[in-house]
Amino acid sequence: MIKRQTLTALLSATVMTLGALAASSGAARAADNQFMTIGTGGQTGVYYVVGQSICRFVNQGDSGYKCNAPSTGASVANVNGIENGDLDLGVAQSDVQYNAYNGEGQFKGNAHQDLRSVFALHGEPATLVARADSGIETLDDLKGKRVNIGNPGSGNRATMEVIMEAKGWSTDDFALASELDSAEQASALADNNIDAMIFVAGHPNGSIQEAATTTNARIIPLDGPAIQKLVESNPYYSFYTVPGGMYKGNPDDVKTFGVGATLVSSEKVSPELVYAATSAVFDNFDRFRKLHPAFGNLKPQTMISEGLSAPLHEGAKRYFQEQGWLDEQQSR
Repeated sequence: MIKRQTLTALLSATVMTLGALAASSGAARAADNQFMTIGTGGQTGVYYVVGQSICRFVNQGDSGYKCNAPSTGASVANVNGIENGDLDLGVAQSDVQYNAYNGEGQFKGNAHQDLRSVFALHGEPATLVARADSGIETLDDLKGKRVNIGNPGSGNRATMEVIMEAKGWSTDDFALASELDSAEQASALADNNIDAMIFVAGHPNGSIQEAATTTNARIIPLDGPAIQKLVESNPYYSFYTVPGGMYKGNPDDVKTFGVGATLVSSEKVSPELVYAATSAVFDNFDRFRKLHPAFGNLKPQTMISEGLSAPLHEGAKRYFQEQGWLDEQQSR
């Protein structure tokens, strides 16, 4: 016979186990009813691929979250969308992340101190593309031309404004300063509605590919004294090379500068959601890297350390700690 004390202990253990299972089941059901929204960019850009790729792995996994990644106005729009609660995460240039967290640049006087880094992504060279018949061969040749400076709220626009400030230019220095978004500018270049466009993006890029195949277009170097000073003065900028032969009509390497793409969120977003997004990428890392050529050289070690100006989100930090990727200082 089972002694009364033993029976009592068994019943108590059973009740505790059932309680734990019920709590676990309740948490799973709660997660099943939660959605994750990731801000991206234009549908021809790498940001859109980033968001769609993350959602693909989230939706295939068992975290319980359902993910969607709509096309947005890109970096600045994503940061603002996270701030006002419309987005849970978003892709943003490293300079936009820096400016948002520190209240500088386009966020002057409006620091987003709740902004949090999740991880870094691919490098994004600022790529200036001009019609071959425009007479544009250098950055200085843009003066007096029809230039698409990018739509308000985009990383393209933010970078173009930085370049213009470095050169001492305003929109009055151009014959036309259009504000087309990234999905519109390649066709505008082909239709001879603009002479030049700028795209801050990983390579190869669909919009630049379109521009190079629908008209004679050349990629213009961005490496003069003003650009050199920008890179030396700002830790989020680096020099890059657009490889020769990547785009039709551009057989030679072209030197330029740029930023890095980063995934950001807010301190207000739950650690569980950010953990789910982070684990979805790194648990499927080899598959993720194959989804776009711009992801091919990604390494976890640099993704958790480079271009991240805001503090790490607790959800991302938890995952990285579990992998043993954070040193003592980063873990604080």
